[in-house]
Amino acid sequence: MSLRNSLIVYRKELRDMLRDKRTIRSMVIIPVIAFPLLFWGISKVMTSVMGEAATETAPIMVNGGTNSPKVLAALRKLPGIQLLPYQDDAKQEVSDKKIRAVVEIPNGIDTVATGSQSKQVSIGYYENDVKSEMTRDKLQKFFDDYRDGVARAALIARGMSPEILEPFKVQVKNVAPPAKVSAAIFGGWIPYLIIIFSFTGAMYPAMDLTAGEKERGTLETILSSPVSRTDLVIGKFLMVMTASVVTAVLSLASVGFAGRHMMSGAQQQTMNLSISPSTVIAVAVILLPLTVLFASMLLAVALLAKSYREAQTYVSPLVFVAIAPAIIGALPGVELNWKTALVPILNTSLVSKEVIGGTYHWTTMLMVFGMTCVYAAISLGAAIYMFNREDVLFRT
Repeated sequence: MSLRNSLIVYRKELRDMLRDKRTIRSMVIIPVIAFPLLFWGISKVMTSVMGEAATETAPIMVNGGTNSPKVLAALRKLPGIQLLPYQDDAKQEVSDKKIRAVVEIPNGIDTVATGSQSKQVSIGYYENDVKSEMTRDKLQKFFDDYRDGVARAALIARGMSPEILEPFKVQVKNVAPPAKVSAAIFGGWIPYLIIIFSFTGAMYPAMDLTAGEKERGTLETILSSPVSRTDLVIGKFLMVMTASVVTAVLSLASVGFAGRHMMSGAQQQTMNLSISPSTVIAVAVILLPLTVLFASMLLAVALLAKSYREAQTYVSPLVFVAIAPAIIGALPGVELNWKTALVPILNTSLVSKEVIGGTYHWTTMLMVFGMTCVYAAISLGAAIYMFNREDVLFRT
């Protein structure tokens, strides 16, 4: 193997790539433009939906409570709530999003403090519907406050202190730094984005440098040059890896810009995520073997195809191979251990999430880095092997 020859091939492929509008479009233009627009659109939609839900006068239906005028009168005065006449299909109305909730009030709730049997108020809502859930929270707080008021009034009427209802208070507070809390929520999706960008950034150059050259008839010309096939593979591999890294860096920079300048102040405060330069360097080092794995794997698979279109059919399913472990690693509750450290892509996602959260398990990190290097070396060896097979290079 000659590093000089590999770099010559690399420079040649780099010049060709910079002349290819399709590659530039997928590697530079789309990440730089698409992600700010995506974040801007998501931010606008979220702001609009939450604002509309917060200011809406929510229609609800109430069943029962005819002999409890006090609670009904208080409910009618509740801001943001509109009582509609009850219908037998009230639950279906909630399901169809025509009303936000249906309340079942038992008889005699105004006199419950003088009775011996507890009664139950039921609130029916549409789970995962923002407007219905906000209405549910508003109604639940109303009935909690009303229940406490009834109980306090009953105790005072009996000459007892209402403080007996709350003999002590329980204070629950978060002791973790805000940055770590945000990292636990959002930190898993940053490695996910890096992994996806790295993979997609390597796809098109890998297909173009293998199946694309077969289709154009230029592969034979390159093979006839006084450069070993191993040097050719290394040169092409470096080009694909460069495209992968550049796409990931530009995409993340675009996401960071969009997150800082296109999200509302409340959204930025919620996503209080601070990443230090040392964390960025650590994540970059951990992810470097993964870009080697992606570049070499895509080269080996795309080389099997006779045309660019055929290469797409081979490479496209591999997107799910990369996405599935990355999504699993981003899910809450999935933790890094000795078992997950052996799973490619998943191990890198999990260890990156730990590092972004400020936790450094050095032994596990070294193991993940080492295992990813092993997988990358095997994949690169497979690409070199494929390039040395005549039946692969000249399929008919």
